Amino acid sequence: MIERRQVIPGDVIAKGNHRYGPYIEKRGDEYVALRVGLAEVGRDEIKLNPVTGPYLPRAEDDVIGKVVDLNGFGWVVDINSCFDGFLPASFVFGREFSPATHDLSSKFRVGDIIGARIESSERSRDPQLSIRGQGYGKIESGEIIKISPTKVPRLIGKRGAMINLISEKTGCDVRVGQNGVVVVTGSPEGIVKTARAVKMVDEEAHAADLMTKVEGYLGGSESGGN
Repeated sequence: MIERRQVIPGDVIAKGNHRYGPYIEKRGDEYVALRVGLAEVGRDEIKLNPVTGPYLPRAEDDVIGKVVDLNGFGWVVDINSCFDGFLPASFVFGREFSPATHDLSSKFRVGDIIGARIESSERSRDPQLSIRGQGYGKIESGEIIKISPTKVPRLIGKRGAMINLISEKTGCDVRVGQNGVVVVTGSPEGIVKTARAVKMVDEEAHAADLMTKVEGYLGGSESGGN
C-alpha cells in the first residue's frame, strides 16, 4: 500500500529506515521534503515528485533532444534544460574521427530529433551525450509533446503502469525522455488521444486517483486501428 500526500519544504514525510530519492533529506530518523510536491511512502521506499522545476541533467538519464547547432567536433542539442547537451563526433564516428575528413551533417542535421543518454554531467560544462546502445540516435517520426520534467515519474508510473496503460488503450508507441520530452507514433486518432492523456497526467500529477482518471478517460476502446 502506497500513501500519497502533498508536502512543502520542511515537512517530515516519514520516519524509520527507508530508501529515498531526490528532493528528500534524511535528518536523524526523519525524511524531510526539500521541494513542494507529492510524496509517495511505500513499505521500504520514499519518493517525492516535485510540482514544478526545470530538468537538471543527471548521468545515465535517457533524454530526447533537438539538434540546434554543430561545429567541427560535435552537435549541440536542446535537451529542454537550462543547459544544452553536447554529442561529441568521436562518440558517433569512432576513434578515427577527424574534423578534416568527416562530415557531421551526414549523421545529424540541425532540426533532427534524437534519443540519447546523458554520459556525464558536471557543473563546469554542458552535459555530454552519447548514442551508444540500442534505441539511441535519430528519431525518424512521431509527434512531440512536452511536459514538466518533474511529472515524468507519474507519466511512467510504477513499473511502467501508467505509460503502458496509455500505449495499450491508444495503440500508440510512446517514448518518454527524463527531460520531459515525449514522442508519440501511431494513428492520428491514437496520437490525439495519447496527447490528451499525457497532458492530463501533466496537469493532475498531484491527484492520488490519477490512474483511475486516466483509465476512465481512455475507456475500454483502442484507437490504434484494431
